[in-house]
Amino acid sequence: MTPRAFLSAVAAIGLLLAAARPGLAQVRTQVPPVVEGAQPVGIDRIQIHGTFLEGNLEGNAVDRDVIVFLPPSYQTEPQRRYPVVYALHGYSIGAEQWSQEIHVPQTIEGAFGLGAQEMIVVLPDSKTMHNGSRYSSSPTTGDFERFVAHDVVQYVDANYRTIPERRSRGLVGHSMGGYGATRIGMKHADVFGSLYIMSPGLSSAEPEPPSPEDMATLQAMTSPAESVDLPSNLRSLLSRASAWSPNPKNPPLYVDLPSDDEEATAEILAKWRANSPLAFIDQYIRDLRRYDAISVDVGDEDGLRVATQRLSEILDTYGIAHGFEIYPGTHTSAVAVRFQNHVMPFFSEHLCATAGCR
Repeated sequence: MTPRAFLSAVAAIGLLLAAARPGLAQVRTQVPPVVEGAQPVGIDRIQIHGTFLEGNLEGNAVDRDVIVFLPPSYQTEPQRRYPVVYALHGYSIGAEQWSQEIHVPQTIEGAFGLGAQEMIVVLPDSKTMHNGSRYSSSPTTGDFERFVAHDVVQYVDANYRTIPERRSRGLVGHSMGGYGATRIGMKHADVFGSLYIMSPGLSSAEPEPPSPEDMATLQAMTSPAESVDLPSNLRSLLSRASAWSPNPKNPPLYVDLPSDDEEATAEILAKWRANSPLAFIDQYIRDLRRYDAISVDVGDEDGLRVATQRLSEILDTYGIAHGFEIYPGTHTSAVAVRFQNHVMPFFSEHLCATAGCR
């Protein structure tokens, strides 16, 4: 494939690929004012074994860090049960760093202090060898889609006083996590009852095609762990390939990568295209109709705004009720404020807080 043809092929899928540019989620965000009188939440830092991650070829940890935020009344009302919100972080960071970027526990405490019903908030870590799982199902990375939808949910229900029903579970994510919330939300509507999608990574610009020197660097790798020394564009490329074009018979990376083989590259890009929610949403309309509530938001200066708006338009086409807001801000500038003042109140309004509401 000529360089011009390669660039054209990559450009053709630019509006469908599902990931935010590496590093975007690491920008500082505005911090909402501390809410006077807000009560402290409890914090559990635990590990959850990922049965769906076992045997992954990349060597990603199977026992995953998870942060659980418990509402103020959790210790004082031992008979009470709570709805749960599962919150998914973006690319290049893990749950711990995202907790700092959305300023929890402050924003959770602030939401409760402003009147949101109490709930448990769970942040699972899905950072991988190449900086992000894409919340996808792959023998190379592990099945992070089902890790979130099954392993994490089942553990939390078994070990905390939850209301173990779909209408009492919410799913939210930002950037790559927004992609994860979209993908997992469509495929696992039997698990979650309300869905909030923040700046989903549906259309970000792809990295430059690998130069001959970059391809030589990738081909010279002897293990996935060597990616820690690679520049961010190559790590992002590897994360996409690990999630969407895995190849268990192609060690040591166990992926298929774009190359100068035109036919093989076309097949790889087709696989990547097929993993965009904008490509497969039509298959899950019936599932999306099951949700009690769906909300989507994006900043007016966010490079993901156009594709996020397209997602909303598709939902409108099928008559699926949902909220959609374009707010003043960049990809990350208002995430903490949005989490306190929009995400938490949304779930407060829509998650069932009593047993028996299936």
